[in-house]
Amino acid sequence: MSALHAAPVTVVTPSGPFAVPPVLRAETALPGLPDHHEWTLAPLDETGVLFTLRSEPADARPVRLFVVEPHAFFPDYAPRVPAEARAALGLAPDETPVLLVVVHPADDDRAHPSANLLAPLVVHPADGRARQVVLEDDLPLRAPLA
Repeated sequence: MSALHAAPVTVVTPSGPFAVPPVLRAETALPGLPDHHEWTLAPLDETGVLFTLRSEPADARPVRLFVVEPHAFFPDYAPRVPAEARAALGLAPDETPVLLVVVHPADDDRAHPSANLLAPLVVHPADGRARQVVLEDDLPLRAPLA
């Protein structure tokens, strides 16, 4: 089964589980990845919290990112998604987006992986349109996942 016809991916959020299309289409490229606009979302666990995002365009190197639903690790995370970002994704004022944050692996400087809470990936759960939004909130770029 191709990713275009694959079953939706369940993302568990504080608002409940969302069935998200398995292919996300970035409205604007993620920083540093200008050729990557289509991403396949795949679960890595049964809880609906940990996922991979893969992009494999024909004319660029493949990329795999790890993302998490942030509230599982940061229960008080409540970013304000700007109205212009919501509008660009076609989200109505009363619609709840799915938020995913990119995880940075542990390395020599950090004992634990960290999450980018400053720039979540905001996803329209109905159609998979997505964009990474740099928030104006005072949030960490590398919040430890411990």
